[in-house]
Amino acid sequence: MAHRAGPGRPRQFCSPSHRQRAYEARRRADALHVPAGQVIVAEQELNRLHDRLYRLEAAIEDVDVDLAGSRGPKAYQQAFEHLYEAARELTGFVVEPVRQ
Repeated sequence: MAHRAGPGRPRQFCSPSHRQRAYEARRRADALHVPAGQVIVAEQELNRLHDRLYRLEAAIEDVDVDLAGSRGPKAYQQAFEHLYEAARELTGFVVEPVRQ
């Protein structure tokens, strides 16, 4: 692994292709003068993420209201299923930097 300047652990990647994509993204960010720690993403992808997070937030609010009135095993089961379905939409969802 190449020596890198600065503090922190060396980067670790799950595959060579992800290492390559990260390298390309860093090079492109440097060329566009994107500050460290920031990325450029497509507005549509960001909106999709916001929609899914909003649904999860709404599900949490629903569960809070539902469990305030009933706390039996059936209520907890229904609350879990409701939260699980909302959270499931986030499974595998990845927002990647825009490539140009």
